[in-house]
Amino acid sequence: MTKTRKLFGTDGIRGTANQDPMTVEIAQKLGQAAGLRFMRGAHRHRVLLGKDTRLSGYMIECALVSGFLSAGMDVTLVGPMPTPAIAMLTRSLRADLGVMISASHNPFGDNGIKLFGPDGFKLSDETEAEIESLMRADLGDRLAAPERIGRASRLNDAAGRYIENAKASFPRGRRLDGLRIVIDCANGAAYRVAPTALWELGAEVIRIGCEPNGVNINENCGSTRPESLCAAVVAHRAHIGIALDGDADRVLIADEQGRLIDGDQILALIARSWARQGRLHSAQIVATVMSNMGLARCLEGMGLELVRTAVGDRYVVERMRELGANVGGEQSGHMVLSDFATTGDGLVAALQVLAVLVEEARPASEVCRMFTPFPQMLRNVRFAGRSPLLAPSVQDASRRAEATLGTAGRLVLRESGTEPLVRVMVEAEDPALVERVVGEMCAAIDSAQVAA
Repeated sequence: MTKTRKLFGTDGIRGTANQDPMTVEIAQKLGQAAGLRFMRGAHRHRVLLGKDTRLSGYMIECALVSGFLSAGMDVTLVGPMPTPAIAMLTRSLRADLGVMISASHNPFGDNGIKLFGPDGFKLSDETEAEIESLMRADLGDRLAAPERIGRASRLNDAAGRYIENAKASFPRGRRLDGLRIVIDCANGAAYRVAPTALWELGAEVIRIGCEPNGVNINENCGSTRPESLCAAVVAHRAHIGIALDGDADRVLIADEQGRLIDGDQILALIARSWARQGRLHSAQIVATVMSNMGLARCLEGMGLELVRTAVGDRYVVERMRELGANVGGEQSGHMVLSDFATTGDGLVAALQVLAVLVEEARPASEVCRMFTPFPQMLRNVRFAGRSPLLAPSVQDASRRAEATLGTAGRLVLRESGTEPLVRVMVEAEDPALVERVVGEMCAAIDSAQVAA
């Protein structure tokens, strides 16, 4: 069998619900193939299965359950829960596999499937390729005998377990008394657990984006549309605002003035706090190629090194494990704090920010502004068919742009792992130069599509 990946992208399988590859048929085959891949002994095997609040989650969940059961795996259902909760519970329950049904920050019409191994980490490219190979094979004679077909059950206290795990990351003996916090859960997976955790720690909690109806996940709310959060912080005179995305593995912060604080600033804040406490396992902080050059300079001033990876929290995690680092993240808000989680956890990261806020007793606008970012612009160019990045004209334009920027700036071109988009990111000290180079690159990409 060939070992290539066609279904899996940078974060599992993702697409429009009821269209290839997010169909019932593919989900069922995935359940069978992943179930067989993770059979490892004579014990009763178990897969933990969670989802966000999308309407299509019911459909995908049923298809996956039937696939896993037919492979001989028992299925433990937990309903709507954050992605990091699935990773945590997979390890806690000694499950053989964890599955999260979510398209993260995408609109409700999309859905996706993320897989976690028994150690709570996302699967490697190689393991995903093996699963795809099994999906293409005839599995008829490998499925469970009638007496070995799996059973499905529900874990009723999953939310409470995750809340306690998240609260354990907050410094013992401290509370959030006196803090007024706006929490925006994107009408997604954390709509119950995140506000509850903050309230149990003593905060006055103002909830927005906590009324999911199946089709409003990420709709004008959450970390990808934080305008509502920023406005609510000002309107309620809150001390801070927290925005999660649809599956709560990302977080962005709004200060008391309603100004947004991105993942780079959060990463710098946590790095400084943990360095002062002697909690860093390494002098290296891991981020992606999208992180601002200002973050690198800020960390250098602390005696720390910024190590860059490809975009995607799974690649951040892989590099952290190689280096023995325990702090990493993405500008988009994925914060990976391996002392507490095996993947990005928006709530846990927010609690680390709140811990500093309580300790320093200063406004969020002062505490969370760690550096002045370089002017940076990100623009998305949608495409159809063959990737325009393969076009010689685009490659020539890229070389010219890099020569223009020199060592005082950066150009990053990449395809989205979840949508048919080319992301063009440019940063430099001169904002006019940034705007010009972005415009030239986007024009080159558009022209390449017309020529094709």
